[in-house]
Amino acid sequence: MYRGHKLSDLAQMNMDSLIELLPTRRRRTLKRGLPPRQKKLLMKLRAARKQARKGKDVIVKTHCRDMVILPEMVDLTIGVHNGKDFVRVKILPQMIGHVLGEFSVTNKQVRHGSPGIGATKSSAYVPLK
Repeated sequence: MYRGHKLSDLAQMNMDSLIELLPTRRRRTLKRGLPPRQKKLLMKLRAARKQARKGKDVIVKTHCRDMVILPEMVDLTIGVHNGKDFVRVKILPQMIGHVLGEFSVTNKQVRHGSPGIGATKSSAYVPLK
């Protein structure tokens, strides 16, 4: 369910009806029209949907992190670039209305270990194992 509508109903809706259900920022983005790179991604996703119906598992890779997730993308796997590599994102019905970049984090958590030899003056006196 998305805002009181079933996924099957959302898939059959025309774009104008669907846009009215989305939050303001996404609605404004889609009303302005899709840029060429997002149109190209949408065409690739539609082709991947046809391949998925034939039983093939297709992953569409993209750098387009600002693409709004639409109902026709549900159940597809998209490789979203995070600046270093492509993170696989399985599109679920709960993700409708979000953007792809939200599910591909660009920075990772910093984990500091113990200081190594030569890190500080005091580490010069640490006995070697």
